[in-house]
Amino acid sequence: MGAEAKALERGLEFPDNAERAYLNMAARTGKLIITSGHTSTQKGKLGLDVTVEQGYEAAKEVATNILQSVHQEVGTLDGLRVVKLLGCVNSTLDFIEQHLVINGASDLLHEIFDGDDGHHARSAIGFAQLPTGVAVEIEAIFEIKD
Repeated sequence: MGAEAKALERGLEFPDNAERAYLNMAARTGKLIITSGHTSTQKGKLGLDVTVEQGYEAAKEVATNILQSVHQEVGTLDGLRVVKLLGCVNSTLDFIEQHLVINGASDLLHEIFDGDDGHHARSAIGFAQLPTGVAVEIEAIFEIKD
């Protein structure tokens, strides 16, 4: 089963008729798809008023939105490989579990993309604040395979 079918099986939807935003949410250059930062609807700060579990779900939501933007740019999730994620977590200074939060995105991508296509390089970094007070922001790079 391909990535597209796996995503649909998990209830992901791909509304490809969305209007273009001020910025490209996913831009293609050669064989790469580079996404803008996508943010969670969950607001707040990890280590204060957002739990690791809530942050994990927020990261999973963000990964879903990233896949929707990539799908809108390419037309399918089949034939793609996840290359890199940059996960930004709105955190208190003493919060040290950013990696557990961003696992929400990585786990979803591992479920959808088989084997090496889902394994990716990743950074999970704490920030003192993110735009509009969101808990998580993630950007991604995908490769269009031959």
